[in-house]
Amino acid sequence: MTINRRQFMAAAASGLGTQLVPASRDVLAQTATTPSPPGTRQIPPDSGLLRGFEAKWVRTNGADIFLRHGGKGPPLLLLHGNPQTLVCWHKIAVPLASRFHVVAADLRGYGDSVGPTDGGAEHVNYSFRTMARDQVDVMAALGHDRFFLAGHDRGARTAHRLALDHPDRVRKLALLDILPTRYVWSHASREWALNSWHWSFMAQPDDMFERMIAAIPAREFMSRHLGRSGKPAFFDDRAFAEYVRCFTPKTIHGSCEDYRAAAGIDLEHDEADHRAGRKIAAPTLVMWGSRSHTGRFYGGDLLSIWREAASDVTGGPIDTGHYLAEEAPQAVIDAFERHFV
Repeated sequence: MTINRRQFMAAAASGLGTQLVPASRDVLAQTATTPSPPGTRQIPPDSGLLRGFEAKWVRTNGADIFLRHGGKGPPLLLLHGNPQTLVCWHKIAVPLASRFHVVAADLRGYGDSVGPTDGGAEHVNYSFRTMARDQVDVMAALGHDRFFLAGHDRGARTAHRLALDHPDRVRKLALLDILPTRYVWSHASREWALNSWHWSFMAQPDDMFERMIAAIPAREFMSRHLGRSGKPAFFDDRAFAEYVRCFTPKTIHGSCEDYRAAAGIDLEHDEADHRAGRKIAAPTLVMWGSRSHTGRFYGGDLLSIWREAASDVTGGPIDTGHYLAEEAPQAVIDAFERHFV
């Protein structure tokens, strides 16, 4: 099914496909939602992409986090980006499980994870600080006080915050295809704005923007978001189907709250760290796609930018676009196996 501009605007105006609850700014992360009764959430369907992995729900402070985990060895937590889910790691998670206890988790509000309908004051319930705390709780529930950590896109931003707020938890860190949030907002260009328009669009405070996104069929939105002109061939059809399945009003609202926080309270947190001279202490691997927005719009040696935010940085570009783990999985596997030792 396709939709033209006139149909899109008509559907958006009518609020088609949304059942969102207007957000109040009065409720903070600690009291944002009523915990689900233990054992009441069902296990989502198995896509068959993470063979041998066990499904698990973890109740955190304000969210129900869904994860799949498997393998033996030192723990390695993988965090996905927008608009994807934990299955974005399927091409590397299973091979890595021969050496690591791999944990792939959905961020709150994304995938099958459920966050509060209320974003809270300054959207704190979807700040990277709050999402990072979720993942500390997830790993503690699995018996891991310290772990390796890797993230892509929004998951990498969550990982960045986790490494700053909980340095005793992170042994080593890998960040895929991002620059620090503070740096991105302070170095925006015309080219970046035209190609990364969703940063500003999804950060708008009115829930009209959720309704506009929900007005587009999920398959169409996902295809255009991931590939502009259609789904790129490197995406496994089963993974793509999972992204579409999970792209519900819940996810649309949660992801918009994420972007609203990133344009506000997350920057406050980042500025406070910058003023205090706090950097990531864990050895940090930084990788980006030479053909991604990050690679094309910032160019040159991105490691020098990251060295302003982290004490020990290595890495470099690989010949991909934005989705490194799905475009060049073996290159990512090799890099992780060298780094996470």
